[in-house]
Amino acid sequence: MGLRIVIIGAVAGGATAAARARRISEKAEITLIERGPYVSFANCGLPYYISGAIAKRSKLLLQTPEGFDARYGVKVLVDTEAVEIDRTGRRVRVKGPEGESWLPYDKLILAQGGNPIVPALPGVDSANVFKLWTVPDVDKIKAYIEKEKPESALIAGGGFIGLEMAEAFRERGLATTVVELMPRIMSTMDPEFGAMIAAKLEEQGVRVITGLGLKSVRGAERKAELSDGSLVDAGMVLLSIGVRPELALAKAAGLTIGPSGGLEVDDALRTSDPDIHAAGDMVEVLHMVSGRRVRMPLAGPANRQGRIAASNALGMRMKYSGALGTSVFKAFDGVAASTGLSEKAAREAGFDAGAAILYKDNHASYYPGGEEMALKLVYERKSGKLLGAQGFGGEGVEKRIDVVATALHGKMTVDDLAEIDLAYAPPFSSANDPINIVAFIAQNDLSGYAPIETAAGLKASLAAAKAGGEPALVLDVRNVNEYQDGHVAGSLNVPLDELRFRLDEVPRGIRIHLHCRSGFRSHLATRILKENSYENVVNVTGGYLAILADGGFDLE
Repeated sequence: MGLRIVIIGAVAGGATAAARARRISEKAEITLIERGPYVSFANCGLPYYISGAIAKRSKLLLQTPEGFDARYGVKVLVDTEAVEIDRTGRRVRVKGPEGESWLPYDKLILAQGGNPIVPALPGVDSANVFKLWTVPDVDKIKAYIEKEKPESALIAGGGFIGLEMAEAFRERGLATTVVELMPRIMSTMDPEFGAMIAAKLEEQGVRVITGLGLKSVRGAERKAELSDGSLVDAGMVLLSIGVRPELALAKAAGLTIGPSGGLEVDDALRTSDPDIHAAGDMVEVLHMVSGRRVRMPLAGPANRQGRIAASNALGMRMKYSGALGTSVFKAFDGVAASTGLSEKAAREAGFDAGAAILYKDNHASYYPGGEEMALKLVYERKSGKLLGAQGFGGEGVEKRIDVVATALHGKMTVDDLAEIDLAYAPPFSSANDPINIVAFIAQNDLSGYAPIETAAGLKASLAAAKAGGEPALVLDVRNVNEYQDGHVAGSLNVPLDELRFRLDEVPRGIRIHLHCRSGFRSHLATRILKENSYENVVNVTGGYLAILADGGFDLE
C-alpha cells in the first residue's frame, strides 16, 4: 500500500497539494476534506462575477469532486468538517452528511485558509450584510442584488477585496461608499499610493471615507452608522475588514502557533509535528526581505506552498524560501501593484531606507496612447540593496513590479536594476525603461550626485523649520503658469530655464528643497546648483505630484 495522505481544505493550497501528491505517487491513498460544498474554486474571481466581467458562474468552479476523482483518483469529501486530530493515533475525526468517522493518515496536510472577520457590532446580522469568501457568499450577494435591487452599498474595509468589490458594485449601478478606519485605503502600500487609488475610485463615483470605522448597521433603514455618528446610505453592506487564519483544529491538536499568529512551519512546510505539513493563509512564512515571520494571505504563495508541502510529505526534499508579498489589483482602468517592503514597512523593519519616485509614461512618449505611471523604489541606503517597489497607473504597471520582484528574489541591488536589460520597442517601453530610470534616481541619491527626499521628508523639514529648527527654502522650478495654478506656501519660483541667470535670487547657507512637477526638471536644477557651489540642496522625488499625493501641505 502507498502512503495515506489526508488533506484538510480543498481550495488553493489543498487542491494543489492533492494534485501534486497524485503526480508524485500513483500508489498513495489521497483524501481531500472540504467543509463547504465546492472544491478548487476561483475565490480571487468572485468580485468579477458580481461585476459581470465573468458572465458564467461555472467559470469559477475550476474542479468538481467527481472531476478530481476521475482525473487524479482523489477521494473528495465535501460538506465535511474535520473536528479533531489524534496525533498519537495519526487519524482525523470528520463530521459529514453520513455522520462522524475517523480517517487514518500517514501524512496530514492542513490547508484550511482563513475566515473573514465579522465584528460584534449592532446590526451585522441584518439580511443586507454580507461577506465575500466562498461561492455561497457570492451567490447570496448576487441573489440579493437581483431580488432586492438595492440602490447603495457600503464596504467596510479598504483592502484588496473591498476595493475590487467597490468596482463591482459601481458596475452594477450601486452608489458605493468605502469606509476605512486607517488614514488611507490600501494600507499595505505607502500613503501616497492610497491617495492615488482613492482619487481613481472617486473619479469613478465611489465615495471614499478614511479615518472612520463602522459603528452599526441599521438594516431596516438601509443606513450604516460610522464611528463619528454620521449616517451613510447602505442598501447593502459588505464586511471586508480582514481575515483570521483558521487555527482552531491546529490549536486543539497542540501544534505550535508562531509569533505572527499563524501556524508555525519550517522551510519544508512541516509543522511542529513531523507528520503534519501545512500551506496557505493559515501558516506564517518568512518574508524574504525583512527576514521576519509573517502571515501572507495571497493565492500565489498558497498554491506554491501546497505543491511543496505535498512534495515533502511524500518524501521529496523541496525548500520553501519564503515570500515577497507581490500583489496587484484592478481599480477600474487603474492598476496598483507592489512587492517586498513599502517605505513605511522597511523603516519599521529597521532598515535605513531610501525611496525614489518616478512619474513616467508606460512607453515611449512619442508613441500614441502613453499612460503615466507612478513607480516607487525602496532601497537600503547603506548597501543599495533593493527592499521593495510600488506602482500605480495603467497598462504595464504589473510588468515593472514583476521585474522588481524578480530582482528581490535574486537579492539584487540598485546598481543591478539600473543595468538590467529589458525589452524595448516604442509601443512597449522606452530605451531606458521606467525601471531603469527609477534605479538611476536611487543611484544618484546614494552617490550624492543628486540627493533626494520624499514629500514626507520635505513636510517634516518644513515643520521643523517652522518650529525654530534649520531654515528651509522650497525652490519650485516649474514654469510660472504651473506655479500659479498651485504651489507650496512660501516657496520661491525660478523656472528651470531661467535658473542659471537668476542664481543671485537663490540664497546660500540654507537648505534648499527643489521640486518641479514630477522630479526631472528639479533634478537638472539640483545639478546646476551643486555645480555652482550650493552644497545643501535636495530634490523632492516625484515632485509636486508626490507633494499632492502625500497631502498635508500648506498650499496656495
